[in-house]
Amino acid sequence: MNNVTKKLPYFCPACEAALKVTSLGCEACGTAVSGKFDLPVLAKMSSEDQQFILSFIKSSGSLKEMAQKLSLSYPTVRNMLDDLILKISKDE
Repeated sequence: MNNVTKKLPYFCPACEAALKVTSLGCEACGTAVSGKFDLPVLAKMSSEDQQFILSFIKSSGSLKEMAQKLSLSYPTVRNMLDDLILKISKDE
């Protein structure tokens, strides 16, 4: 069996426009919902950005702790957080 993890695409491979979710399905009962839905902000982020956010939450928002875990300086981690804040702000 192949253990390749599939990644959710964010942009159309043909024209590079942002992709939308057009259907959702329940594996348990087979119910399907279709329409045009935006992806949540966090789902649109790179896996690296998502991992940073998870680590930030697990460290109770302590940038000092994050800097220690990542072996980076506090200002570097602060800049990483500021970059994420900008990305989120642009998406709203």
